[in-house]
Amino acid sequence: MSPGPTGRLGRVSDNDLPETPCTPLRHERTARDEAPQFVLPLVVHIEKAVPPARTDALETAARAVLVMLSDERSLGGGEWAEVMRLWQDARIRKVVRRARGAEWRKASALPGITVTGSAEAAGNAAEVRVFPPVPLDGWPKELAKLQVSGTDLDDPEPPAPAPADGAVLWLSPDLDMSAGKAMAQAGHGAQLAWWELSEVERKAWQAAGFPLAVRTSGAGRWRELTTSGLPVVRDAGFTEIAPGSCTVVADHPALRRAPRP
Repeated sequence: MSPGPTGRLGRVSDNDLPETPCTPLRHERTARDEAPQFVLPLVVHIEKAVPPARTDALETAARAVLVMLSDERSLGGGEWAEVMRLWQDARIRKVVRRARGAEWRKASALPGITVTGSAEAAGNAAEVRVFPPVPLDGWPKELAKLQVSGTDLDDPEPPAPAPADGAVLWLSPDLDMSAGKAMAQAGHGAQLAWWELSEVERKAWQAAGFPLAVRTSGAGRWRELTTSGLPVVRDAGFTEIAPGSCTVVADHPALRRAPRP
């Protein structure tokens, strides 16, 4: 897979905002706004009686994005390759919706990939189904009717410390995001890390099953992370938070070892 849509590796946000400190910015139109706009749908399975733990859902959503990016159907002449290219040529949008019962079964029948979270996670292991990108105003009816707002989850127990030698998607300690919003942002962070890795590094991560952790950074470390040169997600501000807000820093062992352009 090629680098990100700016034609250079990393250091770009999912919405291609200027590279500035993490403060609110006015949304600026770019050439990417003129391209056909697509969105990557993710649906999280949430049954009332056994909802997944929040952190497990965030990590599963991030892995689902990586699975979609690396799937053979998304690459080369695969059946999803063209729509994946169109999606990445425009603004990189992801929308998380929730489903249960018959809604989940209908969504699962559509072409896509279901990714399951950690069996050891507190509560029910998360299930997230990711679908090929769809036009912004052209969602399949089975997905269009699913709820997008108010998706929130809790962690029954505090998540374990992030592994020092693993990939970590660090969430901003300054932003209050719903679980659905945070899942989309974690997916953005995973995608930025994927773009910046070499082909060998990507294959190694994929072969290992895309191990990663999603954790909220400490306030004191957040400024260090956002100025470290690691990929930073800056939100366009379409929902919940101010435009230009830094939401996620994508940290991967391979990105720490060698300087990137």
